[in-house]
Amino acid sequence: MKRILKLLTGIYLLVQFISCSYNSQKSLQSKISETDSLTDIWQLAPEINGIRWNVNKPHTDHLEFSGLKVSALISYGNDENGSLVLEKKVVWPMLRTIPNDTHASLIYDFKKSVNSEIKINGKEIVAENPFELDFNGVLSIRSNTAQGVDIERILSPGTDKPVIVEQINISNTSDKEIEITIKKLDYLHKTKIKKGVYGVYSIRAYNLGYGEKTLKPGEKYSFSQVYIATKKGEEFEVNVAEEIEKRKEFLQSLNNSLVLESPDLNINQMFSFAKIRATESIYATKGGLMHGPGGASYYAAIWANDQAEYVNPFFPFEGNSNGNESAINSFKHFARFMNPEFKPIPSSIIAEGTDIWNGAGDRGDAAMIAYGASRFALAYGDKNTADSLLPLIKWCLQYCEHKMLPEGVIASDTDELEGRFQTGDVNLSTNMLAYGGYISASHLLNSLGQEAELALEYQKKALALRESSEKYFGATVQGFNTYQYFKGNKKLRSWI
Repeated sequence: MKRILKLLTGIYLLVQFISCSYNSQKSLQSKISETDSLTDIWQLAPEINGIRWNVNKPHTDHLEFSGLKVSALISYGNDENGSLVLEKKVVWPMLRTIPNDTHASLIYDFKKSVNSEIKINGKEIVAENPFELDFNGVLSIRSNTAQGVDIERILSPGTDKPVIVEQINISNTSDKEIEITIKKLDYLHKTKIKKGVYGVYSIRAYNLGYGEKTLKPGEKYSFSQVYIATKKGEEFEVNVAEEIEKRKEFLQSLNNSLVLESPDLNINQMFSFAKIRATESIYATKGGLMHGPGGASYYAAIWANDQAEYVNPFFPFEGNSNGNESAINSFKHFARFMNPEFKPIPSSIIAEGTDIWNGAGDRGDAAMIAYGASRFALAYGDKNTADSLLPLIKWCLQYCEHKMLPEGVIASDTDELEGRFQTGDVNLSTNMLAYGGYISASHLLNSLGQEAELALEYQKKALALRESSEKYFGATVQGFNTYQYFKGNKKLRSWI
């Protein structure tokens, strides 16, 4: 657990550092003020294993949630007039577009008009005014209206279908009987054949349960909306209630595993959300299960840092089968690129495993993989899996040795930030990952009872790299006795 928290804390601090570095001081102060203003918006809601916003002022937020065949970025909240803001950007990672590169997932923004028209006693509902929102992996928005009804919208990704579903519950909060009319929704957009790897894609939004209904005071009626995209010949029968229930079962499985209990309830909840996001962002590609960062850009692909180094070693502790399978699959993909000439391994394997990206050169990717694969194998605890990963681990460490300079440190073109910050010819990150890789590989060999001499050699190489790194990187930077990220670096920065 301590190792996991240390890893997550390091990643969090790195992300925060990058964010700060790319903004002016004025922009930074603005962000701090904005963050401070959120203290009266979201509150912990342990009864739903999530958070709740009791609406008392205008605010918009956004989230991403995913299933095996879909992801969605949902922007939500209320505007200055108190009216509902709800925007849906949906991503289908396996419906590949042309050119079939890193960013070639089919993405579609559903306009506000792509929505079911609701009338109460013959008059259209003009505005929904949110008063309470919940999020626990499923987004629930409860609003009131001027027509005497409350509307609850529950949004969720499908767990194994290329759908985003929305259940809409209408409650009669008035003291009179009302007539509800829900207009049929059947929206269709077809993409151009020359833009799709698999030809034309059909993007649809439709509703289930439309028609007319009489509601007495206190009664409720539910209908639903489905957002889906398919290629020619694909058909999916969607039961919205079942999809939401399967999502809740998935979330409950995560809530029952690897629970962080600390004195800070906010951190506990952050950890819970981090588990969800890490585990849901796995896609069923033709190249096997692939974990992806998402963000409307990065799907159906793997990276030596994001997957091999970061999330893969985490999955065994959580025990999610898809997580572990995606980790093993990613290492198999990287292993395809081992070569006797010790040319750099690709930074990323993209487009469902059919292509690569290495546009930043050698980022220390072999060190990332050696470290991540060793840590994963140790945590996963399966001998056959460990045996299958050893050739990749050994090759990556050999590659690092081919990049070693006379000073005893390992060179790389850049690091995982891919040139966003200066890294020199030799950076601290690559060397510390290789150091961790040597130690972890040694532990792995000893745990397997294999190659005792090589395990000892890895320990000696780790010690030598540690001593060389101390000499090469150790420095006083801005008054601190610490480590310079690269030789000649005069600024404090990450990885020190």
